[in-house]
Amino acid sequence: MNRREFFRKGASIGLAGAALKFGAFPALFRLSAKSRQETIYDLAAVKGGEPGEMFERAIDALGGIKKFVKANQTVVIKPNIGWDAPPERAANTNPQLIGRIIKKCYDSGAKKVYVFDHTCNEWTRCYKNSEIERYVEDAGGTMAPGNEKSYYEKVVVGAGKTLKETEVHELILESDVFINVPVLKDHGSARVSIGMKNMMGNVWDRRYWHHTDLQQCIADFTSYRKPDLTVVDAYRILKKNGPRGVSDNDAISAKSLIVSPDIVAADAAATKLFGLDPLDIPHIRIAEQMGLGTMELSKLNISRIKI
Repeated sequence: MNRREFFRKGASIGLAGAALKFGAFPALFRLSAKSRQETIYDLAAVKGGEPGEMFERAIDALGGIKKFVKANQTVVIKPNIGWDAPPERAANTNPQLIGRIIKKCYDSGAKKVYVFDHTCNEWTRCYKNSEIERYVEDAGGTMAPGNEKSYYEKVVVGAGKTLKETEVHELILESDVFINVPVLKDHGSARVSIGMKNMMGNVWDRRYWHHTDLQQCIADFTSYRKPDLTVVDAYRILKKNGPRGVSDNDAISAKSLIVSPDIVAADAAATKLFGLDPLDIPHIRIAEQMGLGTMELSKLNISRIKI
């Protein structure tokens, strides 16, 4: 079966720290008069609860899933599934969150929902041991492979300053809606891995990014295809030894979620959850300078939700 047949037929493969407290993040989760009165928000920051419930509350605050996914549309969801690791390690996106997002897409009338990643470890083990495969299939979604070059097509990155062209997974090129679902974690090269860094799993040749100018390439690719929605999983945060983690003790419980159609704003807000300032992260600064979004959270109407 060639790659076109796979996507046309929709084939599916079978395959430390204490909990963070609200007081640690006053700037992000403190309620304001404006955020209580308005009903249309640029970004939702949720604290407490379980992954599915947090997403339900966040997407409602942003206007509901139908604002992003329309009837008969094809959706591609891009989690971080890069590592052969269990959910407790927080090296990959929380599987329960992915399952709930898929269900909401189908509730909105989506025709088909695909999930994939270009993994770092062996792909079938990553899909299985992250538990994402199970939750995707239970929700009626389709796990798509990203392990062969034939799935990727060369594109020109018109606004790129360093990354001028690259090969992109065809699901990103062909789907109607693109939902980016990173997990918030430490990263040895990029400092943090959030929404824009998670986009590296959309391309075939990631080595070029690392060997050239990683921070600029991250921003450059964002200019090519910004997600329709970025959902930052911070249920558990990998605080050290990222991006894979060495043990479950490298992760801490945060029970948080950041959701926005602005990927730069989502990354900026999530950076604060990590105890950093967005100015500390070069690719966030560069992306704002390129006009790809805003890292100035004071300019946004934020829904701060405590469960």
